[in-house]
Amino acid sequence: MTTNKHFNLTAFGVQQKAYTPVIISASRSTDIPAFYADWFTNRLKEGYVVWKNPFNQQPMYISFQNTKVIVFWTKNPQPLMPYLHELDERGIHYYFQFTLNDYVAEGFEPNVPSVEQRIETFRQLSEMIGKERVIWRFDPLIVTPQLTPHDLLVKIWNLGNKLKGLTDKLVFSFIDINGYRKVQNNLVKETMSFSKDTIEKAEFTQQQMNEIADGLSKCRDRWAKEGWYVQLATCGEQIDLDRYSIVHNRCVDGELMKQLWPDDKELLYYLNYGELPTSMFGLDFTQPALTPEKLKDKGQRKVCGCMISKDIGQYNTCLHQCVYCYANTSKEVVKKNWAKHLENPTVETIVGV
Repeated sequence: MTTNKHFNLTAFGVQQKAYTPVIISASRSTDIPAFYADWFTNRLKEGYVVWKNPFNQQPMYISFQNTKVIVFWTKNPQPLMPYLHELDERGIHYYFQFTLNDYVAEGFEPNVPSVEQRIETFRQLSEMIGKERVIWRFDPLIVTPQLTPHDLLVKIWNLGNKLKGLTDKLVFSFIDINGYRKVQNNLVKETMSFSKDTIEKAEFTQQQMNEIADGLSKCRDRWAKEGWYVQLATCGEQIDLDRYSIVHNRCVDGELMKQLWPDDKELLYYLNYGELPTSMFGLDFTQPALTPEKLKDKGQRKVCGCMISKDIGQYNTCLHQCVYCYANTSKEVVKKNWAKHLENPTVETIVGV
């Protein structure tokens, strides 16, 4: 596929070959809009970034040469919003996965702005780029002995009432503690709600997941009666919630991109066939399009529905320090990486080395 083709960076003064992804994820492993907006914008102007493999630390050069779409993942897009025109001017499309939770009382997200600030930022972003390009995530859902499924539904209902008309979709997932050792360690270390003997109890039961799904469907139906139609979707969940009209989400979603940018024929060709056209003249769309399953990102979990993209973030660099985070090993490592970034804030990698 075009994502794996190479582009020579000699024109940028770099004697390297780079990958040229059509779709970039920014990022599942850190909050680039919140903390690295300046770095990202500078690298966009430079034409490439360097991503380091988290397993062997080998650098990968990634060029924006063929980039058509960037999917942003964030809890606070405000720092990036003044720079979005840079993407518009380059003809690069984008949309946001905006995680807006309310875990203030629980202290699960110690460094995010206040709920009121995040709601206002959500409103500003939605009005700036359109509600269909700002996807609301309440993610992950977390239960503790003090935080019940009913409590979570109340939180979502209250937030939703303040986001009416600002988005078309609500995406959620159930926290996966047993699957991530880092999540277990951070929960026990950073919050009074968890201890080693309560970790197992924090995994959602089938009954609790159904309770959440039923409650969310009732919220959706109530909002629809008030004129706000929001789709419900799960992220990376195997459970089938069809009876609640809750679908499996594709966060990097080629079908959504087709709806958002139908006039970009080059992008449409890629979304249909998995490669960019060699010529813009006489594009042949008569052959059957590849299914989303054929274009699935094989580097993601089996139950993930995302299409192929290249993530440019780095683990251990997010300053939100959410206690459920799978991307940070410890506060100490994040602080060291942040200090490295500040020493060299515009160089090729996020961590500045």
